[in-house]
Amino acid sequence: MNEHVSKNPVGKYIVAAIPLVLFLALVFIFYKQLSSGINPNKLPSVLINKAAPSFPAEPLVGLKVDSVQLPPVSKELISNKVVLVNVWASWCVPCRNEHPFLTRLAEIRKSLLMVGINYKDKNPNALRFLGGLGNPYAAVSIDPNGSTSIDWGVYGIPETFILNKSGTIVYKHVGPINEAILIQKILPIIDAELAK
Repeated sequence: MNEHVSKNPVGKYIVAAIPLVLFLALVFIFYKQLSSGINPNKLPSVLINKAAPSFPAEPLVGLKVDSVQLPPVSKELISNKVVLVNVWASWCVPCRNEHPFLTRLAEIRKSLLMVGINYKDKNPNALRFLGGLGNPYAAVSIDPNGSTSIDWGVYGIPETFILNKSGTIVYKHVGPINEAILIQKILPIIDAELAK
């Protein structure tokens, strides 16, 4: 009757302990990440201090100021200017929430060139969005399939970049801009770049 009893009971305990050891290892790893002080919402960008990638060539057709079609964003347009590039879409709720702060920024920093990249949107919806909320942009390009936004390292919208007068990305913000971010982060960087 004892012939069916395992000859190595220690082996059973080792096999049974493997899931527990793996679980404890994962708990340790998660604890180290959480206690490291690294902000998990801050996504690093390899583009900081590098030249801005190219912009989509197509304008948001129908977006006009004084009956004149606004141009698409281009390297020529942004040359020798401090530029805020905002990636947005009409279907993006956080984009709608940040829009009043972008409009306010355009009003209080006239020497800043603010441009937009309309991400995976439909022209009529984008025009309705800007028509209803106001247009803070001097130029808007459309990125209907998101390929240019990938070059910019866009993780999700809204995302905002600040370029210096040389066309180098000096700052990236992931997520919507609110009053605190505008005052504490965006304006100091813009003002420092405008002063150069």
